Amino acid sequence: MEIKVLNAQDMGAVFTMSDAITATKDAMELYSAGQSNIPIRANLDIAQHAGKSLYMYGYAAPANALGVKIVSTYPNNIEKGLVSVPATMVLIDDSTGYVKAMMNGTFLTQIRTGAVVGMATQVLSREDSSVFALFGTGGQAITQLESVLTVRPIKLVKVFDINVERAQAFASDMSTKFGEKFGVNIVAASSADEAIADADIITSVTTARNAVFNGKLVKKGAHINGVGSYLPEMSEIDEYIILNADKVFVDTRDGVLQECGDVIKPIDKGLYSADRLSGEIGEAIAGTVKGRESDDEITVFLTTGSAVLDLVTAERIYQKASEKGKGQTINL
Repeated sequence: MEIKVLNAQDMGAVFTMSDAITATKDAMELYSAGQSNIPIRANLDIAQHAGKSLYMYGYAAPANALGVKIVSTYPNNIEKGLVSVPATMVLIDDSTGYVKAMMNGTFLTQIRTGAVVGMATQVLSREDSSVFALFGTGGQAITQLESVLTVRPIKLVKVFDINVERAQAFASDMSTKFGEKFGVNIVAASSADEAIADADIITSVTTARNAVFNGKLVKKGAHINGVGSYLPEMSEIDEYIILNADKVFVDTRDGVLQECGDVIKPIDKGLYSADRLSGEIGEAIAGTVKGRESDDEITVFLTTGSAVLDLVTAERIYQKASEKGKGQTINL
């Protein structure tokens, strides 16, 4: 059995953010159309090491994408000089059941998580959006930034992190990486209020248990992405925004309603209900539900992640790597 092995460098050499945005768009549309089999991920608590191990698996037949991503969250890895969210993607040939590829799941997670937010931003935000507020500077932040810069004519990015020095370092690094490429000014905000002032797009990618910004200060016409809340106890988007936004879209209803504290908490309080969700982003893409209808609407997109994103994106990466002869081949 021949297996193609792709590291992050191989993947980045053949797959762009634009490619990833297209892949996530296709993944969300086929998911909402009922053309995939995606069970809720299995989540094992590894209490002895303060970690969690998650198994995200499924099959997206139209994309010939079958496999499983093994991803863990080990916060204490930072103290060991290791990545805190290690991951590996195993891709399977859907016609034979043989494993055909293994790839760096951390790179995959970063690019598809950034891309799905970029895609939702493209679908829901105002086309003339020029000011972007980014909350969080962790491992997911770079692709979150790149994806929004890819789909909208952003001129100013304001970065906020509870660690001011970290926000300043991130802003400096990203100015070097993306400033000239996208013609954008990237700065560190000294407060959350400063970050969202006049922001057309707001993305939060944190592990916060409570709101990271004041929802009452969000301007009309803004679009908000909530990325970090993947457990019921986590909530980074102000409850006020969830209750008062004109439209709230999700990547998958099942995933968000079972895992995303941003909506679970207000539902548990009796302040919100699942039927108030505007729909899945795949439905907005297909046109079966309406997305943004005016420049004054405040829109929200919440994502907890889904194996369908990993599967379709990984399959596209595998195809491109095969075409361009990237990666190594091992025999088992």
